[in-house]
Amino acid sequence: MDISGEQHLDIKHDVIKKRLDSRGNVIEITKQDGIGASKIDKPLQKHGGSHNNSNETYCGSCYGAKATSNNVNDENCCNTCEQVREAYRKKGWALSNPDMIDQCKREGFLQKIKDEEGEGCNVYGFLEVNKVAGNFHFAPGKSFQQSNIHVHDLLSFQKDSFNISHKINRLSFGEYFPGVVNPLDGVEWTHEFITPSPNGMYQYFIKVVPTVYTHVSGQVIQSNQFSVTEHIRTSEYGNIQFLPGVFFFYDLSPIKVTFAEEYISFLHFLTNVCAIVGGVFTVSGILDSFIYHGHKVIKKMEIGKFS
Repeated sequence: MDISGEQHLDIKHDVIKKRLDSRGNVIEITKQDGIGASKIDKPLQKHGGSHNNSNETYCGSCYGAKATSNNVNDENCCNTCEQVREAYRKKGWALSNPDMIDQCKREGFLQKIKDEEGEGCNVYGFLEVNKVAGNFHFAPGKSFQQSNIHVHDLLSFQKDSFNISHKINRLSFGEYFPGVVNPLDGVEWTHEFITPSPNGMYQYFIKVVPTVYTHVSGQVIQSNQFSVTEHIRTSEYGNIQFLPGVFFFYDLSPIKVTFAEEYISFLHFLTNVCAIVGGVFTVSGILDSFIYHGHKVIKKMEIGKFS
């Protein structure tokens, strides 16, 4: 999200996300729909669910969060736990106990959340952003927009502490060019669960400097450098005052830096060589004169002729 008002939630294009176990090994996922399955073998008919005998189409209840129309369509049916949660989010309601929802209970939603305890993730890819100040962040829970406020659904996790330990293998703004140093490459931070700070928001404040690199061959690379400062905010147990996660706040500098490679002429090289040789010869002459006159003075002192 940036100051121009543009927001992109739950980004999936050009960004690859992999689940990791507690040892850092990749967990292979057989289905692509995330938690819960979309296929319904024996749907439950409680809480207002309906079943159309003419075409064997099941329409699950949205538990009061469906649209006002009575027509049976995709917008009014909640056949999965995720669809019920999405309907509640659109209404601005809180889903306090997913285990009371037939769809969530059937899919074992809470149990699968518990089974994911101790897991981590690996995220890599690239984003295209506007050239204005903004931020991107990694945080638990599904993100959505509610009353013009960016919100993450943390209720389903049913926990009051989140481990935001992280390692940044590489972070850059733009293409690589020779000599660039990205200060966050290889940076690692481990979250220590010390009372009273079980949760944290780790923040990186980045100043991006536009950079133009011109190779000796004439190739021009439009890229960026950046500097960074770090800050962490913590909260007490049972009191999540802010969204736990890793946040990157970036702003662009009004100054542009230009690097250019160029050949040195042979005459310039010859002039430098002559200057070096002349300097060495001059210094050698000074040292030789100093040693010679010093030796003569010492000889005179030894024979008593020094006055």
